[in-house]
Amino acid sequence: MNDTRARAAPDSKIAKRQRLMPEPTSRAVRFGRWSRDLWRGLRDYFGSLGRRRAEPIDNRASLRRFLETRSNFIAQTSLYGYLRTRAGMIYPQLFDDDTFVRSVNVAKWHLWLACLSDLSVYAGGRLAAQSPTRAATAAKLVKEIVAAILDETGTPTDADTEFAAHAERVRSRLAACDWAGVADDETPFRESPGALIHWAPIVENLKELDDEIVRNSVRFRWQEVRRDLRRDLDADAVLRANP
Repeated sequence: MNDTRARAAPDSKIAKRQRLMPEPTSRAVRFGRWSRDLWRGLRDYFGSLGRRRAEPIDNRASLRRFLETRSNFIAQTSLYGYLRTRAGMIYPQLFDDDTFVRSVNVAKWHLWLACLSDLSVYAGGRLAAQSPTRAATAAKLVKEIVAAILDETGTPTDADTEFAAHAERVRSRLAACDWAGVADDETPFRESPGALIHWAPIVENLKELDDEIVRNSVRFRWQEVRRDLRRDLDADAVLRANP
C-alpha cells in the first residue's frame, strides 16, 4: 500500500500542474504543432527522405495522383523550407502576424499552380516520348487531368484575386505546349523556381541575395520527382486506358 501511494504521488502532482498550467494556445504554438504534424505527415506519406513509396503510374487515376501529390510536396517543402531557413528561431512567432499569414497563404497557392504547371508539362512530354504515335492522346489526357484538378480546386478562400488568372495561364501553357519537344531534363520546370522567389513573403533585398540559391534548390527538389516518373510511368498502359 505504501509503495502504491508513493508511486501515485508524482503522477498526482503532474496532473495537478497540468490543470493549473494549461498548455499555451497562441497562434505561434498552434503553428509549431501544425508544422511538426505537416512534416511528419509528409514523411509518412512519401517515405524516408521525402521520397514517396514506388507506385506504378499505369492509368488516369494514378497519373493524376502523381501530379497532385508531387506538386503539393514540392510547393510546401520549398516554401516552408525557405521561410524556416530565413527566419531561423523566430519562424513560429511569425505566424502570430496576420499579414504574414495571409501572405504565406497567397504564396502557397501560387507556388502550387507553378509546380502543377511544370510537372504536368514534364509528365505529358514523357508520355509523348514513350508513345510517339499517340502524342495527341497524351496531350489531351494531361490537359483534361489538370483541368479537372483546377476545376475542383476553384479559387481557395485564402488565395488572392490573382489566383484565377494564374490558373488560366496554366491552362494556356498546356494548350500551347509542343509535347514532342519537351526535354527530359530541368527545362520544363521553368515556373516554380521563379514563383518561389516572387511570392515568398520575404523582404526584397534578401530575396535578391538568395535568388540563385533558391532557384537552384527548387530545381534540385524536382530531380527525384523526375527519376520517380521515369521509373514508374507505363505510358502505353496509361494511354490504352484513355483511347
